[in-house]
Amino acid sequence: MIQSMTGYGKTVVTINGKKINVEIKSLNSKALDLTTRIAPLFREKEMEIRQSIAKTLLRGKVDFSLWIEKEAGADATPINRAMVKNYYQQISSLVEDDQLPPPADVLGTILRFPDVFQKSETEELSDEEWAAARKAVDEAIGRLVEFRTQEGAALQKKFAEKIDNIEALMASIEPYEKSRVEKIRARIVDGLSQIPEADYDKNRLEQELIYYIEKLDISEEKQRLANHLNYFRQTMLEPAGQGKKLGFIAQEMGREINTTGSKSNQAEMQNIVVKMKDELEQIKEQVLNAL
Repeated sequence: MIQSMTGYGKTVVTINGKKINVEIKSLNSKALDLTTRIAPLFREKEMEIRQSIAKTLLRGKVDFSLWIEKEAGADATPINRAMVKNYYQQISSLVEDDQLPPPADVLGTILRFPDVFQKSETEELSDEEWAAARKAVDEAIGRLVEFRTQEGAALQKKFAEKIDNIEALMASIEPYEKSRVEKIRARIVDGLSQIPEADYDKNRLEQELIYYIEKLDISEEKQRLANHLNYFRQTMLEPAGQGKKLGFIAQEMGREINTTGSKSNQAEMQNIVVKMKDELEQIKEQVLNAL
């Protein structure tokens, strides 16, 4: 079944006072174009995350984000109480010894001094947190795939409709195809009748007419186009990842339609060919978004 390259998925899990957010979205692209933004704590797992995404999504311009939100108070930086006292003592001594006016807001002043806030040690990723994050990554990817599948179903319905339209238009050419033989013959005979005292071999005329009609015959184009239409239908039912293949089939369909147009020497047939081209162009536009 067809999948679209457009998709979105998000998952949030909470563990050890942290809220781990995973978001992934994708648009169409000729190959896999992956951009990641990962919180420093999980940076060591970036390659593993990339491999998981590439294995599942195959193609598309993919934007992946993993960030952490901590619960209120959990990320407050501890105050170095000893350092605050030391600064206070120094300020008090300076004011007393040199008889200087004390600051209006002593505590506020001290809190702006260096080293007042203790720097927390480098945080290490625990197995428990990574297991929770990995599950969130897999769920977000799964939700994006579900989104792609839903969009793909809509694409498949649209493709089927356009394929049926092209098939019906090709069938509608047949009446004009049969009648044009007699029209061509009548036009040639009428042209010869306009030449004074023209004398021609009727057998030779029939031979030339048959040769001329054979050059304009579109039986092979119709058969090849029918084969391409059926092949397109079959490919849509194959596992996801056939977007490029569908694009190639659409190109071959275009060749047969163009050749049919070049051999159509009747306005009615040419009008039908234009309609077929319009239907095919809509397929080509949409197939760019098929995985």
